[in-house]
Amino acid sequence: MDGFNIAIARSTLPQVAAERLRTLIVEGVLEPGARLNERELSEQLGVSRTPLREAFRLLAAEGLLLQMPNRGVQVLALSREDVRHAFEVMASLEGLAGELAAARVTDADLDELRGLQDDLESAHRRLDLPAYYRVNRAIHDRLNSIAANPVLAQTYRTLNARLHALRFRSNFNRAKWDRAVAEHRSMLAALAARDGAALRDLLVRHLHAKLQAVLETMKRQDKT
Repeated sequence: MDGFNIAIARSTLPQVAAERLRTLIVEGVLEPGARLNERELSEQLGVSRTPLREAFRLLAAEGLLLQMPNRGVQVLALSREDVRHAFEVMASLEGLAGELAAARVTDADLDELRGLQDDLESAHRRLDLPAYYRVNRAIHDRLNSIAANPVLAQTYRTLNARLHALRFRSNFNRAKWDRAVAEHRSMLAALAARDGAALRDLLVRHLHAKLQAVLETMKRQDKT
């Protein structure tokens, strides 16, 4: 039995390493375009190189890393045009998810989302951006789950994975962060009212505002 448990634990090492790497990328510890050093990351994450390489493959499949023959692995770096195009599609996906969710949401779903909104606002009051972003992701993932369209959910996850780091850093602007929290309150109210059109409009405008924040952040980084 002990050997069986060890085998299970070892089989999850690539996933655990991938999640830790994902967090380092999203929170900007590993910056866009950065080359990854296997030895250093293996020591930092406490895993051998075999599960680390599998984690690289997992994140490359998500579009977060680029694996280049004979040139190693580096963090994906998006151009401004890449970002614009991605956010245009994301706005449509989130808008559709909101419209479908409004038609399918249950009272239990709303209770869960209200709890997440409380957690979101608590993290915002503490100025705990990593916690805020984790809850924010959970809210949007939950909306997609309530929409109950697996094709939409998969497309959303694939595209959004490439944008997490940019979306995280866009909240460094306090005024825009405050506005995003207020927009989440409005989204929850529209969902509770089962107003799909209003929720779609809120989500699309939320993504457009996020795009502008991301582009401004990229412009400031270019100047440094």
